[in-house]
Amino acid sequence: MAAIRVLIVDDSVVVRRYLSTVLGRDPAVEVIATASSGPLALYKIEALAPDLVTLDLEMEEMDGLEVLRQIRRKHPALPVIVFSSKTERGANAALDALALGANDYVQKPSSLGLVAQPVERATEQLLEKVKLFGSAAPPATSLKPSGATASAVVVEHEAAPKPAAAPVSASARGVLPSTRPIAAVAIGASTGGPNALDTLLGALPADLGVPVLVVQHMPPLFTRYLAERLDRRCALRVHEAEHEMPVRAGHIYIAPGDSHMVLDMGGAGLRVLLNRDEPENSCRPSVDPLFRSVAKVLPGAALGVMLTGMGRDGLEGSRVLHATGAAILAQDKATSVVWGMPGFVVNAGLADAVLPLDEIASAVSRRVQRSIALGRGGVP
Repeated sequence: MAAIRVLIVDDSVVVRRYLSTVLGRDPAVEVIATASSGPLALYKIEALAPDLVTLDLEMEEMDGLEVLRQIRRKHPALPVIVFSSKTERGANAALDALALGANDYVQKPSSLGLVAQPVERATEQLLEKVKLFGSAAPPATSLKPSGATASAVVVEHEAAPKPAAAPVSASARGVLPSTRPIAAVAIGASTGGPNALDTLLGALPADLGVPVLVVQHMPPLFTRYLAERLDRRCALRVHEAEHEMPVRAGHIYIAPGDSHMVLDMGGAGLRVLLNRDEPENSCRPSVDPLFRSVAKVLPGAALGVMLTGMGRDGLEGSRVLHATGAAILAQDKATSVVWGMPGFVVNAGLADAVLPLDEIASAVSRRVQRSIALGRGGVP
């Protein structure tokens, strides 16, 4: 298989040299060129037809967001991975980039000149995403403009599951569906998740009647800005969760970066607890701890939703949640940026329904409101 041809765009010579070195060590990757400015990047995309672009957002002559807009106009399916700084401006710009069609982002360490754990983690993440998106990309010269953005292009990780047959019902698996009213919705997401959450959560009605708990794989600071953006978009109130925050109907709680979030029943009712336990599935926050805690606190009285994402985080938590009789909805392959997390759930026979992204909100609302009407339930 031919190596993935990468163009590195960054106005820092240190970053360009560093990424050229670390990415070039992998035989699956070929760094064909670097660009120190937006105009130069656009020229080299036309001249060299890379398979993938890594993009700095904070550049002086033309910022990365404008570069991305121009890339998307001419090459809507060319994979672009944002390499963003850990600053307020960087976090906001990264979310803007995802909305404009960037495939994913990696948080840029504060110093690339030191051999330190954060640098190694960032390098591993970037290389993994380069392989994920670059291996599925046609050359830029063969791409034609269209109305779709790159975030709608479906790619599969090498460890992603194969398409499954239709979901097997809970009763056929020997699991009795719960008759308890749904008291909470738990959602897991990773790659492609910010845009998917915007679509799903933005379509939930103000009278949903239950709280929504969300784990999105994302670093600190980014989750805060994600929650703030979603709060402006949603009929429900959206919060970045805080330790021991009460959980109330009509509110959405986003797990903060670098902390696991679990549901707990306190003396005054439901609340969320945060911890810094070891990462699970190389993730913190991880979907599995949330789903396990929801299954323990609300057995058979919750609804799980698995959205687009790389890897298998949430699979074991889904097993525990479904064993209580709770239903799980999974995003379908066609609308997922990466059909890893939902695909594993589907292929394990744990999904009660596999739906396009734009149908999940209505399915959640119908199930919640029907269960509450039948059981006169809601948040305990």
